[in-house]
Amino acid sequence: MPSTPYQIQALNQEDFPDLLREIPQPPEKLFLAGALPDPTEYYYLSVVGSRKFTSYGREVTERLIAGLAGFPICIVSGLAIGIDGIAHRAALDHGLPTLAIPGSGLDERVLYPRAHLTLAQEIIASGGGLLSEYDPDLRAAPWTFPQRNRIMAGISHGTLVIEAEEKSGTLITARMALDYNKNVYAVPGSIFTATSKGTNKLIRQGATPITCAQDLLDELGFTTPTAGTLNLTLFSPEEQEILTLLNEPCAREDILATTSLSPAKALSTLTILEIKGITRERMGKIERI
Repeated sequence: MPSTPYQIQALNQEDFPDLLREIPQPPEKLFLAGALPDPTEYYYLSVVGSRKFTSYGREVTERLIAGLAGFPICIVSGLAIGIDGIAHRAALDHGLPTLAIPGSGLDERVLYPRAHLTLAQEIIASGGGLLSEYDPDLRAAPWTFPQRNRIMAGISHGTLVIEAEEKSGTLITARMALDYNKNVYAVPGSIFTATSKGTNKLIRQGATPITCAQDLLDELGFTTPTAGTLNLTLFSPEEQEILTLLNEPCAREDILATTSLSPAKALSTLTILEIKGITRERMGKIERI
């Protein structure tokens, strides 16, 4: 687990991401700890949601981000407790770069929330970064979060809303994204759940509903390769092992008996590949699509 204090640098304005220059109130200064994934190489996807998340919100976040693994997508979020932290963790777990934009300065003594200091260090150690327009020693305050939200919406090509109450900071970010002519995606939820009222309302107002990772990949313009052109280097070692076994269709039991993975890991990997749209089960056998 990383424990070495990270370094904070002030970015020159010519190094600001181009998308941030285009918003109505661009930041005058930016501080960075770690690295900024190249915005010309990655689709910046802001993933936002409720601090009071449900088990449904957690599972949706984890499954959707797992389904994006292997594609040039950077997960942007606010480092907060709740869906933000879950999104960063899922990105780390599945090899996606991630950028955290907290509502405080970046100095470890003031970074908010304190409970996510280790997560912040892991983000940096993995090749991602922390970004803030606030002076490094500025502590979080009620006004810093709405102002921070415009950075999240502005730096991202699109915003995905997982869970949101009708009045929440999450919806502020989504509305800013709409104002900036960015794509807004929302996960539908139960009409009986408070944390789904905001997302369902966004969908009524025109946000694109997302029900699986393939929906999102389609919207982002990424196509999954066919079996004949599958580039295994885009996948995790576990996924590569399963895909190698699937040079021809196999029964689930045969895969479990052949792979070196534990049954639980093999089953979870099969689920992720199906979510990505790489495999499917047909006539009792799993095959590449």
